[in-house]
Amino acid sequence: MAFLQNRSISLVDMYIDNSEPSENVGQIHFSLEYDFQNTTLILRIIQGKELPAKDLSGTSDPYVRVTLLPDKKHRLETKIKRRTLNPRWNETLYFEGFPIQKLQSRVCALELCAPGTRFD
Repeated sequence: MAFLQNRSISLVDMYIDNSEPSENVGQIHFSLEYDFQNTTLILRIIQGKELPAKDLSGTSDPYVRVTLLPDKKHRLETKIKRRTLNPRWNETLYFEGFPIQKLQSRVCALELCAPGTRFD
């Protein structure tokens, strides 16, 4: 199995212009591997940290939706973690049947969601 990346990404750093005051959008920690023998992209969603509250109780019911763009037919989701702003998913998602040449033209998009809403 070949290792591609292991990284934590702050959504704040990715999507917010630092020249303006902004709200906290939290972090998603994950790792990414590719199994050449089985042509499988393996994505482990580890945890979320300091996610924004999306309900009246001051918490959220977050989950992560992963899509291999540009099409949206290759989509997987984690389980929902109830009433937390710091969820621990520790879930592994498998995108099977993707030769490395096909993956090179894809973007792996992680979207933080909650039932009935999105974290926009």
